[in-house]
Amino acid sequence: MAAAMARGWSGHVDRMLFTDSGSGRAAGLAEEVGGEAVGENSELARADVLVLAVKPPMLGDVAMELQDVPAVVSLLGATPLDRVQDAFPHAEVTRVMPNVAVEVHRGVLCVAGGLSGELREALGVLGHVVELPDSQFDAATAVMGCSPAYLALAVEAIASAGTVDGLDSDLARELVVETAAGTAELLREKHPADVRKAVASPGGSTEAGLEALEREGGREAFEAAVRASLEKMRG
Repeated sequence: MAAAMARGWSGHVDRMLFTDSGSGRAAGLAEEVGGEAVGENSELARADVLVLAVKPPMLGDVAMELQDVPAVVSLLGATPLDRVQDAFPHAEVTRVMPNVAVEVHRGVLCVAGGLSGELREALGVLGHVVELPDSQFDAATAVMGCSPAYLALAVEAIASAGTVDGLDSDLARELVVETAAGTAELLREKHPADVRKAVASPGGSTEAGLEALEREGGREAFEAAVRASLEKMRG
């Protein structure tokens, strides 16, 4: 997720520094987006904002090296804001949960905690910013953080079904992706139920498809996916 944010910020922020646990990914990402890879976490202390994207059990160790950073953006899953604030008592701490579309400046970013005007502007480059109570982050993550994978699966399935009747696979995917993009814009203005009704004329092919989805438990499957994600996050 940090890599997706970095790609979205490329060309929009003055400088980005990266470090990792020895995987080499920091160097690769720095080369890709025009940043700088550093060898030690402590070298990030010179940053104006630290984007914290580590495994939650590593929070304490990383914080010990970076007590001087003025601002922290935490991407740590299932880690409440107050726990990160306790680890960085002298920093302004913001909890952020983005989704992968930040890479193309169309992400959704749920935010809790301190949010200066400068940070809001930087996050706004990446997409749509929504301020939420920290207590709602798990539910929000299941809805907007995990759902790109579910939507991608739906696109893949629809496109694949189209190829069975002779469409080229690339063309089928293009048709579904562009339809999904247009539908998303339409859903900004209309309720999902109204869109369904507008497309599904009585006795028509869309109504037949919706009936098939109902028989196969389409809605229930997506609801189950959200519940499963929540259960996993909450242990």
